[in-house]
Amino acid sequence: MYELKSQYKITGPQKKVVDQVVSRFKNNSDRQVLLGVTGSGKTFTMAHVIKELDCPALILSPNKTLAAQLYQEFKGFFPGNRVGYFVSYYDYYLPEAYVPQKNLYIAKEVSINPELERLRIDAARNILESRNTIIVASVSAIYSIGSPDDFFSQKVSYSLRSRVEREELIREFINLGYLRTEGFIESGHFRVRGDIIEIFPTSEENPVRFVIEDAILRNIEIFDAVTASTLEIPGTTTIFPVSYFHYKKKRVDEALDNIKRDLKEQICFFKSRGKHEFAERLNERTLCDIELLEQYGHCPGIENYSLYLTGRKTGDPPYTLLDFFGDDYLLIIDESHIAVPQLRGMYEGDQSRKKKLVGYGFRLPSALDNRPLNFHEINSKLRKVLYVSATPSFYEIKDSNNQVNELLVRPTGLLDPEITIKKSDSPVDDMINELQKEMDKKGRVLITTLTKKMSEKLTDYLAVKGFKCTYLHSEIKLLDRIKVIKKLRIGDVDILVGINLLREGLDLPEVSLVVLLDADREGYLRSETSLIQTFGRAARNVNGRVILYIKKMTGSLKKAIDESKRRRQYQINYNQKHQITPRSITKKIKDFYDDDYWIQKSQEDIDVDFKSKENLIKEIEELTKAMKKKAENLDFKTATKLRDRIKYLKNIMLELY
Repeated sequence: MYELKSQYKITGPQKKVVDQVVSRFKNNSDRQVLLGVTGSGKTFTMAHVIKELDCPALILSPNKTLAAQLYQEFKGFFPGNRVGYFVSYYDYYLPEAYVPQKNLYIAKEVSINPELERLRIDAARNILESRNTIIVASVSAIYSIGSPDDFFSQKVSYSLRSRVEREELIREFINLGYLRTEGFIESGHFRVRGDIIEIFPTSEENPVRFVIEDAILRNIEIFDAVTASTLEIPGTTTIFPVSYFHYKKKRVDEALDNIKRDLKEQICFFKSRGKHEFAERLNERTLCDIELLEQYGHCPGIENYSLYLTGRKTGDPPYTLLDFFGDDYLLIIDESHIAVPQLRGMYEGDQSRKKKLVGYGFRLPSALDNRPLNFHEINSKLRKVLYVSATPSFYEIKDSNNQVNELLVRPTGLLDPEITIKKSDSPVDDMINELQKEMDKKGRVLITTLTKKMSEKLTDYLAVKGFKCTYLHSEIKLLDRIKVIKKLRIGDVDILVGINLLREGLDLPEVSLVVLLDADREGYLRSETSLIQTFGRAARNVNGRVILYIKKMTGSLKKAIDESKRRRQYQINYNQKHQITPRSITKKIKDFYDDDYWIQKSQEDIDVDFKSKENLIKEIEELTKAMKKKAENLDFKTATKLRDRIKYLKNIMLELY
């Protein structure tokens, strides 16, 4: 069962909503809406719903930054239960594509973040091993991965004092896709030292050591990869395959037969239409993949052959994270007014790109079945769904049969922010005066623009004026975004400039002013829903206010302002009735892992040679090589010192650059 821990007690309005949501689900209501204003404790309420329903939960977030925040919060609420994180593991991703008009082929380019990859596999493992599991995910949850049955059935478990031969253990690790190494042990590898075998599972944060004597497993240890010191001595342990798309030789051989058959058919198809160039291209590319699969059981782009490897038929829905949950689980779609349209649009965009690759001989037709779920398939896999938003759309309300649970009261008594409308010929100059007032009060500011370029130029301009500011948009890497947000909260940055990333869900109680430039530009970023969400970024601070720079009043602006005033008055009436004095939210500042990794250093603490980013990167690379070398030579004491130095330099680089 779930054990929810928090320093806060559930309020009357929150308890009423929790009871209502749980009761409706237990009475066979499959879809509901939780309409909660910013700061009302939606996340806390969601946690109580999960606890009361006592079933696996998948929380879907519209972006990685919000997903990271939710992951932190749910880890805090459920420290004794399993909480997973499942987002795209790419720091950089350029998909494979072909542009017929220019005869331009674009090869896939990716930069995989190994830590995000580990967290994905760990999340899948957790849900297969325990029903009391919560996974926070982005829309990558609807993309094709391997079959849960295959992933789970290939695992191997070991217990102390069980009989096992050394060669048998090595063979099992190889069958699971792990590579043997003699040096520094990294994720996805194992090494052998006499009767000691060490493996670093891709689903674990630390490697595992097995000690065998006389064909008996005498000891199992989880240890630090750098220091080799023992961290834990479990009685049993389970090793999962190296990835979702790892399959045993028999399955790969069966898939190869099907690949060769379809290759022959597709070549005949192209030749019958006089497209010999396409036939030759497809033959060359596919034979290369076949050779790699025959020799290693894996190849780049193996996911394009998942149709054969998973035993599906053409057109069948692919296996996704949703399949790992089984039939009884709760799906919470956070900021549903954004997430639901995302879910609708993924399939068509993916198919449009891949149809060109197949049609011009770059891929077999099986590539079309390596895809996200379409919206109909998504709905067919869902059971209990809770749409959560401060501004639910017509679709969510209709899909829930108008079962809307309103949470309009903030426990802190905070009001919706005061809104000031300004018509100025020089909005940026006027804004600078407002920013200075806020800096004098030690406040923090969010500024929203309409384009990335504008956010970058405005940031440069404000920096010249002496403000500590930075920008945040979709081109900033996930883990860097988290660091930027933390810098705002701790005061290293006073002003954050962005576009729509500053709207939904970001919990920034230090922010006392939100500025909207071009607030009267009707469109997606200035719709009624977007405006209300943006106003909400200032609703966690008792001094919160919003400034709108406009030239004329629009329909969306009027509706958003009227709704904000309605909610503000609702809270005022509640505060008066219950004698509540509004107070700002106090929220602990955490890192992604909530550890002591963040080390604040002043400029004077930095070595003279490390005042450029290039020198820092070079030094970090050299120290990393030295650390691995020392670990290989069993000099773990020195390796530990080098590791700490690397962390120190990385923190300096994050702060300065």
